[in-house]
Amino acid sequence: MNKYESVIIIKPDIDKEETSKVVSNIRNKISEYANINKEEDLGIKKLAYEVKKYKEGHYLCYEFEIKEDKKELAIREIEKFYRITDEIMKFITVREE
Repeated sequence: MNKYESVIIIKPDIDKEETSKVVSNIRNKISEYANINKEEDLGIKKLAYEVKKYKEGHYLCYEFEIKEDKKELAIREIEKFYRITDEIMKFITVREE
């Protein structure tokens, strides 16, 4: 099993209901391809630099494991979902050693 970590920054100005909907959609998408080991909602934090005219962002962190045979498809599909979701400003997915 390969371990990965995704840090996702979503727009800070959406309401709680929409934030929980986005978080749920992210969790469901990751769960389609992987087992989630750890999920953290780090809340709203100041960004190092302005992104899409925002100075703050709502940080989410997920640690998950993907089976070796699904590795390529899983990361590609998860990141594609991140890109097409309007509420997500930035993301990064890294493989843990």
